[in-house]
Amino acid sequence: MQSFRTELENPIVEKDIIELEQKIRLFREGKMSDEKFRSLRLARGVYGQRQQGVQMVRIKLPYGKMTLQQWKRIADISDEYSTGNLHLTTRQDIQIHFVSLDKTPELWAKLEIDDITLREACGNTVRNITASDKAGIDPEEPFDITPYADAAFRYFLRNPVCQDMGRKFKISYSSSDRDTAFSFMHDLGVIPKVRIVDGKEVRGFKVMVGGGLGAQPYLAKTAFEFLEADQLIPYTESILRVFDRYGERTSRHKARMKFLIAKIGMEEFERLVKEEYKAVKLKSVPVDHAAWKEPALPAANPALPSYTIKDPKQYEAWKKTNTFEQKQKGYYGAYVRVPLGNISSVNSRTLLEKLAPVVADDVRVTVNQGLLLKYVLPEHLPYVFSLLEEVGFQAAGFDSIADITACPGTDTCNLGISSSTGIAAALEEVIHNEFPDLIYNNDIKIKISGCMNSCGQHGMAHIGFHGSSMKSGGKVLPALQVLLGGGLVGDGVGRVSDKVLKVPSRKGPDVLRTLLHDYETNGEKKELFNDYYDRKGEKYFYELLKPLADLSVLGDSDFIDWGQAETFSTAIGVGECAGVMIDLIATLLFEAEEKLEWAAQSFANNSWADGIYHSYACMIQTAKTMLLDENVNCNTQHGIIADFDKHFVETGRFKIDSFKTMVLQINQHEPTESFAKQYYQQAKAFYDRAQEYRLEKQAASANA
Repeated sequence: MQSFRTELENPIVEKDIIELEQKIRLFREGKMSDEKFRSLRLARGVYGQRQQGVQMVRIKLPYGKMTLQQWKRIADISDEYSTGNLHLTTRQDIQIHFVSLDKTPELWAKLEIDDITLREACGNTVRNITASDKAGIDPEEPFDITPYADAAFRYFLRNPVCQDMGRKFKISYSSSDRDTAFSFMHDLGVIPKVRIVDGKEVRGFKVMVGGGLGAQPYLAKTAFEFLEADQLIPYTESILRVFDRYGERTSRHKARMKFLIAKIGMEEFERLVKEEYKAVKLKSVPVDHAAWKEPALPAANPALPSYTIKDPKQYEAWKKTNTFEQKQKGYYGAYVRVPLGNISSVNSRTLLEKLAPVVADDVRVTVNQGLLLKYVLPEHLPYVFSLLEEVGFQAAGFDSIADITACPGTDTCNLGISSSTGIAAALEEVIHNEFPDLIYNNDIKIKISGCMNSCGQHGMAHIGFHGSSMKSGGKVLPALQVLLGGGLVGDGVGRVSDKVLKVPSRKGPDVLRTLLHDYETNGEKKELFNDYYDRKGEKYFYELLKPLADLSVLGDSDFIDWGQAETFSTAIGVGECAGVMIDLIATLLFEAEEKLEWAAQSFANNSWADGIYHSYACMIQTAKTMLLDENVNCNTQHGIIADFDKHFVETGRFKIDSFKTMVLQINQHEPTESFAKQYYQQAKAFYDRAQEYRLEKQAASANA
């Protein structure tokens, strides 16, 4: 590959991009292991696809926001480096697929021209911070959470405390008690609250911790009914430090924060979090919300081209279901349904260029894979609809039962088992053709994932499906696990869907028909779907759907997945391979040395807290390396600390009083300059001694 260089105004970003190019080179030359390279590229938004030799690139859009220029930049990038498709995700990111690995640094550099990042869009990091799409214009919000979500995004981006955790960490900011950012299913979810103290309005948040979906869903627990706003970021940092030290690192299936809290209990978790507070970088992080820059608003009387509405009846349905009056009286928000979250670069440019005169320069990607246009004057709604008609996005029923959420599934994802996009299209067709009035039903949500990991959020759906497989007559056929009864309650409370039964994928439309007909027939007047589900009970629905799970009569089509022409198989994609063996221990020690260098760089910028954490990470990495060299398993940082004392200090092989005492000074001291430099010197001495120990061991082995 050719060497790549960039010239960006931000030297930190430029260094990051150049480092990615250098690590790609090392990987290509067989000088970096597949596992370590995977960790590095994932933290930079580059994810291996099901198809060998190409990448999915995830573009991080904090709280789903993009300006019109950023939208154009992403569309242009997709044309140049991808397939011309933009995939909107349930994490309010945008993904592009089929990208050459060698082109990713160049792609990233071009995105950064318009302040768009890939950094920490994937990997064991703080992922994209999501938020209610209505934030800032929500009539029900006590205050705009956008400045607070933005402050958190900027505080934790490249923050040493969350660069190499055991697993990912997800944060959400809801705009009101309706909790439309789903705090109950996040590692950390917050809901804005206001209290009156001494006659003054005090802003704060209800704080939920330890939620998550995946194969084993957990509902979040309430950490605070009210935490003052300036304390939220310090509290979040304390949580991350605990998760980094105590979180599982060997078994990925047990490595989320929800499992840590389940293991040690909420009381012990809260004790550990409080223990970290002394060491956090800042004890208070106030957000100057009054100085928050609002988006550029459209002109009052723009000159618009002539236009026509092809289907006036459809326009009325769209206006009823896809628009709402903002808290700013006289302005409207307008939602755009984007089928399966896929919008082409051509349609993107058509919309953003023609919409520019009538919408704010602030478009939000929604958690159900759509778009929100803001600050539209009522007289401009017909013009907006005409543009949507032009590109085929005029569908009514935003966030209704007809607006199905689905992850990419087996189209591109390594983990997909059976199709999610194909069955989603089939289910939408059932609703459109057989239950057209349901575009006005915002109670029932249908969500689909290609596997049990819930990227399509099936675990919190009223009607959910996830990809699976079944066997019949020695042959494998694509299947769907049916889940019912999940959903949003509000104010931090949610419901996890029940697994009811598994059916062949081709029976998915019949499952939906059966459920909806039964609900129409047996549901009481104005009874919500989950109330109907609770009244009837899980066993009722198992018996109702059981005939559709019958495998005694299957046709050839049942063995072919949606959108496919060939017989189904459960093969998964192949990842990259370095092709050569490397010295893993030497590589890990090299990374420990890198952390020392990062600590020194932090000190040069007077970033004492960052330098302290890099020094801590160096000691942990060095100890882990020595333990692995002795075939001692390392599954948490806390375990590494204890095991190093057991195997090296107590046996006299390493001459220090206590590794634990030395390392855990990190949460016994304020992050001052004097402590930072002292701690760094201890880390450096420990690393140097470890190098000497390894050389001595190698020499003894050679002479044996």
